[in-house]
Amino acid sequence: MDTRLVAFLERVETVLNRLEPLLPVERPALDWSRHLAARWQREGQGGYLLPLTVDLDLNLSDLIGVDKQREQLARNTRQFIDGLPANHALLWGARGTGKSSLVRALLAEHAGVGLRLIEIERDHLADLPRVVEHLAGLPQRFVLFCDDLSFESGEGDYRVLKSVLDGSLERAPANVLLYATSNRRHLVPEKQSDNEHWQMVDGELHPNEAVEDKIALSDRFGLWLSFYPFSQEHFLDVVRHWIGVLAEQSGLKWGWSEELEKAAIRWALGRGNRNGRCAYQFARDWVGLKLLENPA
Repeated sequence: MDTRLVAFLERVETVLNRLEPLLPVERPALDWSRHLAARWQREGQGGYLLPLTVDLDLNLSDLIGVDKQREQLARNTRQFIDGLPANHALLWGARGTGKSSLVRALLAEHAGVGLRLIEIERDHLADLPRVVEHLAGLPQRFVLFCDDLSFESGEGDYRVLKSVLDGSLERAPANVLLYATSNRRHLVPEKQSDNEHWQMVDGELHPNEAVEDKIALSDRFGLWLSFYPFSQEHFLDVVRHWIGVLAEQSGLKWGWSEELEKAAIRWALGRGNRNGRCAYQFARDWVGLKLLENPA
């Protein structure tokens, strides 16, 4: 063999050996008949869907005191599963009030009829077109779930996201829907200064361009669901529910009492909030303590 050809091939092999670690690993397509959920993982200039193991032990009936929100999102999801028109949804409001739990409970409710969940982080939403490409033509119905979607002051990412949502969601296949949660109604901080420089046009008050720009992002979601901080009564209802569920699972005999109610209230005061997450944590602590004190 010509020595120049040998030298050339050796150089090619050296270059390939250096490039190979930089190339994305070829991954097989997910078997959605086996996997109920996945997470989009960024890798180099692309990414892939990482299958997740999920628990289906959270029921819609476990979400106490958010009946209206639960019914609206459940109805929207049923429309989606049945191939009917449905809206992308934004669940916004106080933390720990059941926003993420509601989405996961819907997966448990409808996994048997083809609903699947794909988690995608806020910083990866620019990859939406790539994610959607993986799902087009599949028989399952996919909810893309972005938890805690919000932006801080000075971040320009929301303008990029707005254009991505416009392009990706309007052309998304019929088997893809986006559900997002946020602590903010318009996903970005709203300041008093935003209300300055409004203009009067033909006798009507119009917001300035910055305000309209912020509102335009949340307008990409056709369904808005609001979640509010729990009252003390609501909090105690949720505590009673979870103690009942956990006690039944463990065979613990229990009864509601003034002492137990005061303990739950002290627990919430110690954490500075009353919400579903706090109620669930107290229930686990109390039931665990009783089982430790009185083992079977």
